Amino acid sequence: MKIEAITLREIRMPLVHFFETSFGRTSSRRILLVTVYGDGAEGWGESVVGEDPFYSSEWIEAAWPTMTTYLIPALLGKQINSGRECPSLFARVRGHRMAKAGLENAVWQLEAIQKQQPLWKLLGGTRREIACGVSIGIQDSVEQLLEKIERELAAGYRRIKVKVKPGWDVNVLERIRSRWADITLSCDANSAYTLDHLEHLREFDQFHLLMIEQPLWNDDIYYHARLQKELRTAICLDESIESARNAAFAADAGACRIVNIKVGRVGGFSEALAVHDVCQSHKIPVWCGGMLETGIGRAQNIALSTLANFSLPGDVSASKRYWKEDIIDPEVEVSAQGTIPITDRPGTGYRVKPELIEKLTARKETFRAH
Repeated sequence: MKIEAITLREIRMPLVHFFETSFGRTSSRRILLVTVYGDGAEGWGESVVGEDPFYSSEWIEAAWPTMTTYLIPALLGKQINSGRECPSLFARVRGHRMAKAGLENAVWQLEAIQKQQPLWKLLGGTRREIACGVSIGIQDSVEQLLEKIERELAAGYRRIKVKVKPGWDVNVLERIRSRWADITLSCDANSAYTLDHLEHLREFDQFHLLMIEQPLWNDDIYYHARLQKELRTAICLDESIESARNAAFAADAGACRIVNIKVGRVGGFSEALAVHDVCQSHKIPVWCGGMLETGIGRAQNIALSTLANFSLPGDVSASKRYWKEDIIDPEVEVSAQGTIPITDRPGTGYRVKPELIEKLTARKETFRAH
């Protein structure tokens, strides 16, 4: 297929409820969407860059010029057969994985539509439904957090993950466990601790957590390996895993027992598949993390989560948890049993709402092949 045109756009959407991590609080999202056109069809992708360079060094005001100046010209006008060809086209640009992923994933979606094939099958998935968990941010009070957990458990979610940071951790986990002794519970620190907190982190072992996610520095593997030897609780690595090579290093070093694969963080589906395979070969289970995506990115996360080694509930929860109205139809829904059934419709199986997207668009630029 020839890549005939590419549209880059920023849309703005308010969240239903603020989302707070150790980085800060978010109440609305500036979201970067990509549309790739070829042979009479279109594929949509979403770059998961944030509004600020806090979770990652990537952010929207860096991604836009990187895409328009380097990545889009590298793809535009090319005759390609598969989304797998994108990494080599983008290889001259170092980093900028989230920008690359937005484009590459749109090409995978376009390829699936061209072949009239479900994206999940194109990726090599096997699951006919995926198990869902939720990620709950830091709240204004513990009582507010407990109310949210109660609602999510009633909705059927299989795993509760809460954000933690120094001052909002052991006391919060104690309150949760005293109320729900047996739920599958994990926590995410987003790099809020150091090895100086070792004795404090040992206190987490009493809560029988599924995992503690990314407790130490965002770019670290070595010190996580030292910490994992000191804890009974499994460490899950998130920010540290940007490639299959990182995953192999983490596995060999014993830095974690679980890996969170975010397709945007690793640069697109091609690298996400490679990380999945490395983890599977080391018998390390993986799950799919969320980045406050719209339905476009969420639907692609669903497709990725059908791969065999995604054996733990991910953060692929329902659209209504985040948006008053999502930009796809149907919106992502989770069953009362905490699962999402997988559709055999071509592509992701979800249609975009072009009128709503246009209404939400703050800026847009289209590039055409000569």
